[in-house]
Amino acid sequence: MTKKHVELTPEQHLYLTELLSKGTLPVKTMKRATAPLELHQGKTFGAVAQMLSVDYQTVSTWAGKYKTGKLAFLNDKPRSGRPLEIDGNQQAKLTALACSSPPEGRSQWSLRLLASKAVELEYCSHLSHNQAGVILKKTNLNPILSGNGVSE
Repeated sequence: MTKKHVELTPEQHLYLTELLSKGTLPVKTMKRATAPLELHQGKTFGAVAQMLSVDYQTVSTWAGKYKTGKLAFLNDKPRSGRPLEIDGNQQAKLTALACSSPPEGRSQWSLRLLASKAVELEYCSHLSHNQAGVILKKTNLNPILSGNGVSE
């Protein structure tokens, strides 16, 4: 008799089967959904790990997470990421600066020029050109598509 490392309810089995039949699924989710189905059928951690091209410990961890949180382990918990160091008022000033006329001798603003000008005007203590691009992207000021005068 084979040992079932995971016991799925009929509803969970149906949910995982339907999830896998969708066709468009992130690989990570597909592997996490396949593992409990295979473990429910009595396969070993090693066999499932080899089948999914992951480590034995990964399958063991997924089984443990399933036992504590059921199917919640299929998706990662949200990550906070690095907090913004520039507030909405400062972002508005940067956007207004990007919409203004470029400096003399320039046909348009560059992101590096915008970032350095924002620091020079003391909108913020520091700002990278990448962060300036992210801020402008959120306001739909796409430098390439909209022709708004901002360039990389």
